Amino acid sequence: MAIELLNRELTPEKNQAPAPIPASGDTFGRIGSLETRLARNEREIDAAQAVRYRVFVEEMNATLNPEAMRIQRDVDAYDPICDHLLVVDHAIEGDIEEQIVGTYRLLRQEVALANGGFYSASEFDIEPLLARHPDKQFMELGRSCVLPDYRTKRTVELLWQGNWAYSLKHGMNAMFGCASFPGTDPKEHAMALSFLHHTVLAKGDWAVSALPELHQSMDLMPTEEINGRKALSSLPPLIKGYLRLGAMVGNGAVIDHAFNTTDVLIVLPIASISDRYINYYGADAGRFAS
Repeated sequence: MAIELLNRELTPEKNQAPAPIPASGDTFGRIGSLETRLARNEREIDAAQAVRYRVFVEEMNATLNPEAMRIQRDVDAYDPICDHLLVVDHAIEGDIEEQIVGTYRLLRQEVALANGGFYSASEFDIEPLLARHPDKQFMELGRSCVLPDYRTKRTVELLWQGNWAYSLKHGMNAMFGCASFPGTDPKEHAMALSFLHHTVLAKGDWAVSALPELHQSMDLMPTEEINGRKALSSLPPLIKGYLRLGAMVGNGAVIDHAFNTTDVLIVLPIASISDRYINYYGADAGRFAS
């Protein structure tokens, strides 16, 4: 019943798919005045880092390193090696700094391995997952961030269209990355975490776990006590976005004290995305990523 509810709850709305914008290789789609594309220069990356600071520090009370706090930017060693996906609202007058309302950080496996590994490896034991799929290319999704006034389905759709088009452009086979619940007490999200654990836990070749020393159980409630509809409604919008594409979650959560969050690992094999979502976002890489 929970899986049926999940499928009904997360079915795409008709006529809401982002429109393709094929003219540029770094522009992936548009809904109304909102556009999703890659950052094109250091100025735009800096603006994305400022948006991240506003959300993670000013809203969610994250504690960054002293230099990041001084310059009011969420910045770390991974930023220079990642591509930065943006959502830009062209209806906002002014420079690009004022128009960026959402961002995602994308890291391809070949780039990560050439530069010390993936960010997620600090919380989750991803090496066995990669080793079981030597013929596949993974990409890591991170630092997802949307300003409060733009936390709507259309913004999430645009971010996901960007991720999808980017993965097609670069021949990726699977996506993974940390997704967060607010706060550092898993018990506050007992129903939602238990729902994820019981319904979409990654198994077999896709199994992955939190590092043993950081592992927090997600199995906090028995299945019969979980209200599927209530659990779904309590999920952060980003995690709902992952699930509607067929994502799984790793075993165990991790407390991130610096960011004041409880993290789970999302795993999404490209081949597992259902036909209705391939039709929704487009199976042809050239359609969005030419």
